[in-house]
Amino acid sequence: MLCEPDVKTTQVSQLLHGHIAEVVERNGLWLHVKGADAYTGWIHQGYVVTMPEPVPPLSETGWNDPRPLSFGCTVRDEHGATRKLPLGALVTEGQERFGGLAMTLEERRNSFPPAADSITASAMTFFEGTSYEWGGLTPWGCDCSGLVSSSFHLHGVNVPRDAWMQAATGKPVDSVHDLMPADLLFFSDEPDGKITHVAISLGGMKVVHLALGRGGYAVDDLAQGDEYTDLLLKRFRFARRILSEN
Repeated sequence: MLCEPDVKTTQVSQLLHGHIAEVVERNGLWLHVKGADAYTGWIHQGYVVTMPEPVPPLSETGWNDPRPLSFGCTVRDEHGATRKLPLGALVTEGQERFGGLAMTLEERRNSFPPAADSITASAMTFFEGTSYEWGGLTPWGCDCSGLVSSSFHLHGVNVPRDAWMQAATGKPVDSVHDLMPADLLFFSDEPDGKITHVAISLGGMKVVHLALGRGGYAVDDLAQGDEYTDLLLKRFRFARRILSEN
């Protein structure tokens, strides 16, 4: 998904294989679409197919779609062509999974509960080694808010797409001394303080994030830092708790 109807412009997010989007505007061969997360962007019509009626509500698609969701599986279509699907993509009608893991929504709800330790474990397990990619959502390339969005959605917890949007969710954490696993830490390098980076707490100031300054996936302790984490700590603004406390 691009910011403008032009292949040379910036990627802002991704519409993964099998996910359904609503067309809100057309510009020649380009479609301005809204995905299940209500995020909008431009995509070329060559990447999409028209859904047959009846089309399910967007709220029942994406990560909430009952169809099998890929954990990096490989599928074969009716013509024998194979395709590797990233985490978060959906296995669609006519595709046969013959390698890797895919789970239905019901199976995921049983295997991936909305618990703090489970969410942080998923972020560390599935995204370890991921390179930084602006607008990315998957282990094939991801940005900081994409890591948060995908990790939480995998566990049935809906969070917005971008860091500045995520910063308006949940409840404030009073102090860095009160941070718990799966709390979100927010940072800014903008004069107006607009949030430009997010990290997931592993408990206290130890975090997992997709950091441009690290080239991608990193686990950092902001309390025992180096040149990069010292700079990041100066940019820290606040933290939010997304999960309800029991």
